[in-house]
Amino acid sequence: MLDFLSNRITKAIDKAAKKNTLNEENIQITLREIRLALLEADVNLKVAKLFIKNVKTELLGITITPGLDVKHQIIKVVDQELTKLLGTKNQSLNLSIKPSTIMMVGLQGTGKTTTVSKLVYRLRKHNKLTKILAVACDIYRPAAIAQLKQLGSQNQFDVFSMPDSSVVEIAQAALSKAKNEFYDAVIFDTAGRLHIDENLMDELVDLKKTVKPKEILLVVSAMSGQDIINVAQVFHDKLTLTGSIITQLDSDARGGAALSLRQLLNLPIKFIGTGENVKDFDLFHPERMAQRILGMGDALTLIEKASEFIDEKSAKKSINKIVSGKFNMNDLLQNLRQIKKMGKIGGLLKLIPGMPKMSNEQKDKAQETLFLAEIIISSMTFKERANPKLLKQPRRKQRIIKGSGRNAQEFNKLLRQYEQMKKQMDKMKNMFKGNKGGGFNPANLSSLMGG
Repeated sequence: MLDFLSNRITKAIDKAAKKNTLNEENIQITLREIRLALLEADVNLKVAKLFIKNVKTELLGITITPGLDVKHQIIKVVDQELTKLLGTKNQSLNLSIKPSTIMMVGLQGTGKTTTVSKLVYRLRKHNKLTKILAVACDIYRPAAIAQLKQLGSQNQFDVFSMPDSSVVEIAQAALSKAKNEFYDAVIFDTAGRLHIDENLMDELVDLKKTVKPKEILLVVSAMSGQDIINVAQVFHDKLTLTGSIITQLDSDARGGAALSLRQLLNLPIKFIGTGENVKDFDLFHPERMAQRILGMGDALTLIEKASEFIDEKSAKKSINKIVSGKFNMNDLLQNLRQIKKMGKIGGLLKLIPGMPKMSNEQKDKAQETLFLAEIIISSMTFKERANPKLLKQPRRKQRIIKGSGRNAQEFNKLLRQYEQMKKQMDKMKNMFKGNKGGGFNPANLSSLMGG
């Protein structure tokens, strides 16, 4: 979704940047293309119109900032208005009372049950909640209960279910257990539905009265079309939602309809799902999302991911080795494994400010390159990784190729990329000398992915 919208909007801005001045005529042409991009991304018509109106007003009344060209002036205004459209700032969950109660609602197929496990992981990792109870309230689909139990087993959180009972009875029993056993939070996984069903909506209303949740979160797929707006309105009218979670934001879906909910319902987006892994679940920051859409990267999210998944001691050790010129393939292998924990490389590269846009084919190739590099390097001995000059010996080369199951071309390509990386790191020594306390930057692997 981000790629589609980003490509269209930045293309429109680049076209306007060829003009030397901002006037109503070239502003109108640019805004027409941005409006078309928004609509093709499935952004609601009312939302698109309001956005274009606000951008036009700002651009027409603008005083050109010294030092900024036309392109940067337009980007500044569009960035500002996109951030407003998306909600200005992140709104955190209300976890003030223990046990904190959270209801998850939505249609079938949005990834609601999977999102429960992701939310549990996030509450543990970032909010320091230790005891969390997930409650299986989908009594109509046995597979949903089984799925939640399986996720609980895989990710080590408690799941409460009660066969042959009503949703209200299950909720009452779960709350009693949570209070008696001092749980920090209780998450109610409710029945998904294919469409608005009056009986099921009434059931949700009864559940709300029973558990009195501090948060009622609507789980919405980025793949949803315009109909999700009417669906969300019904949920909001019945339950008074406190926020939304957008899943599948890593897909090729346009996603504009889901993002439109913030403006139309004044419903904050609290989290976004960006992958299948339980860790692929981030706080939604409107200003960061606006920057991503404008192709400006997202350095803060990249830093947060790095601090979460990359060991600080290992990072400092890597930097010291880079500065001293002693960085070898043992260090590279360790860094590859740590970066793999952060997610798919294509998603990480998009977060790096100034990184050129990549096609899906290029992202897949970069991911495959890192995968192959790890396999080949893992087939080397510690001594060979420490002293890559040994790899030029034919018998060592043949042993590694055979052991990794790869071919000579891939082996030679890896060695060339490693040498290119070493040259780049030599050039970066001065930069790192002023930042010895920082973390390892995935941008340093760009030569390894370039082919």
